[in-house]
Amino acid sequence: MDDTSGTLDEALERLHSTGPERAGWLSNHAPMAVEALVKHGQAATVHGWLDYYRSKLEDRPQPVSTITEATWHQALGDPRHLTDWADFFGRQMDERPWREVLVEWWPRLLPGLLASATHPLIRVGHAVRTLLDDERAAARARRPAAHPGARSPAPAALVTATPPTAGGPRLAELAEALGYWAARYQPLPVPVVPAGTADPEHALAALPRLTDPQGGILDRIARLPRLPRWPEATAALYAPEAPDLAYAQLSRLVRSSAQRYATHGHGDPIMLVHAATAPNAVLRTLPALPQELWAPSLRAVWPAVAAIMSIYQPAAPAPAGRETTERAASMTPEEVFAHAAAHGDEHVIKFADTVLDVVSGVVTDGVVTDGLVTDGVVTDDVTENTTGAIARTAHGAVAGAAAGTGTGTRADTGGGTRMARGADSRRGAGAHPEPSDDQALVAALRAQSLIESPL
Repeated sequence: MDDTSGTLDEALERLHSTGPERAGWLSNHAPMAVEALVKHGQAATVHGWLDYYRSKLEDRPQPVSTITEATWHQALGDPRHLTDWADFFGRQMDERPWREVLVEWWPRLLPGLLASATHPLIRVGHAVRTLLDDERAAARARRPAAHPGARSPAPAALVTATPPTAGGPRLAELAEALGYWAARYQPLPVPVVPAGTADPEHALAALPRLTDPQGGILDRIARLPRLPRWPEATAALYAPEAPDLAYAQLSRLVRSSAQRYATHGHGDPIMLVHAATAPNAVLRTLPALPQELWAPSLRAVWPAVAAIMSIYQPAAPAPAGRETTERAASMTPEEVFAHAAAHGDEHVIKFADTVLDVVSGVVTDGVVTDGLVTDGVVTDDVTENTTGAIARTAHGAVAGAAAGTGTGTRADTGGGTRMARGADSRRGAGAHPEPSDDQALVAALRAQSLIESPL
């Protein structure tokens, strides 16, 4: 993230005097939207957008009681403690590196990621992306400049960038996001354990539809266990244990969910956005987590995606019109996001942000972690690349393992996992997406047409 203007920090400082919700339960989307705007070169629009969104903000709730290591269990899932939880994580960030706090609390919070329709999880994903971008920039700044004509340096041992100094609006944002998640912690009424052989595209297509639209999301979720075929359909997804394959499968889930919006988004244009942005938030966070948490993260987010799809998907698909399809084919991803920024709706902005991840292969621009390194070393090519390329290369191994034809343990990349850079991993400025990615751009434009512009 290139934010030399300081706009993101200014925006977050404006927002941290406000609460995570309004009207008792509606989520504050502003921290997520402004991060996406800055990420994709729209920093100049941020303060004007916040001026528009100000009417949707409420003051930060008053604290109730201090949460401690001894009392957090009692406060988990209690929205009366929205501010108490944010303050708790703020103290944690002051005392320890943010990664350490995240690694400790991620598995504690995962079972409750349906909290507030996955908004706290998504907010965490945006916050982590910013912090990883900061670490990557710090690592680049410390890297010695190569002499003209010099060969690329030999592989070097992995070095983790020094985290930003404790404090500041970016760490405060992660504390606010984790606190929101803890206060609204919400598990599914019954466990869902994906243990099948289906890829995400087919698993999503096989989900049953809840035909009774009565009640809010929690009322509908409570009825899912009684929905015919729900247990079998949700168990059908292939959820590999190997970290790289789990990452690849999660990447495919994000891609399939985003593309499916192009034909099914009209079921509920706002709620179905989260079927793509929620798993992408998990995907963005994985590089900051140890490998042993990658497969559990896939298993945890799939039930939430399945629930959103089953509750809000329409009775029949409705393909986008010819005009939308032709526009998608003629626009660059950057142009699609610029249109989303001009549209102004927070869901349109966040969905376009995820679509850009899908079409570019850039899932996390963070510092490389052990899970992205071959034989314990990292090279410049991998450092400059992204985890999205890892996921795409592992695509075939996931499919093969699900069909019983692969090893189910590692992607077959021709003798290693080191990724080569090129058009497949990152398109140049102004380049058009590959044909296989057009459906995701269609989905982003479809969201802009289905969701009314507030501006």
